Amino acid sequence: MLSTITGFFDTHFSPEEDSTEAHTTHQLQLASAALMIELCKADQSIDESETNALVAILKQRFELSEEDLSELMQLAEQETKEATSLYQFTSLMNTHFEYEEKVQLITNMWEVAYADGKIDRYEDHLIRQVAELLYLSHKDFIKSKHKARPEPKN
Repeated sequence: MLSTITGFFDTHFSPEEDSTEAHTTHQLQLASAALMIELCKADQSIDESETNALVAILKQRFELSEEDLSELMQLAEQETKEATSLYQFTSLMNTHFEYEEKVQLITNMWEVAYADGKIDRYEDHLIRQVAELLYLSHKDFIKSKHKARPEPKN
């Protein structure tokens, strides 16, 4: 199963001689989407508000095509059932992404986790694990959590 995901990422993350900023941004978007889909499933129940937040991030911020979004959702569903490690995604990010892009990913993951109004311990654990695999400082991990936290309603 990981070979299917590896093939998807090899297709979208293949090194290009004339790699552009847009190509790098697209890479971050695809890997981020995969990890956020994993996050939606972390607490063993898929909450509609989290799914809506995920779709909003993917469509509005990342501008993924419907084809890429559909393919990525299918692969993430398969990976959730069979994968045992997040290393597949984070190793690609550690190779190709700048530190700031990694921090943005963690912020996006917190936004998805906060969408249902509460942070489940499994969501917290997954985000913490991804942050550690990306070698983020604890300070940046906490900053991203606070940045993503919704404003209290009066």
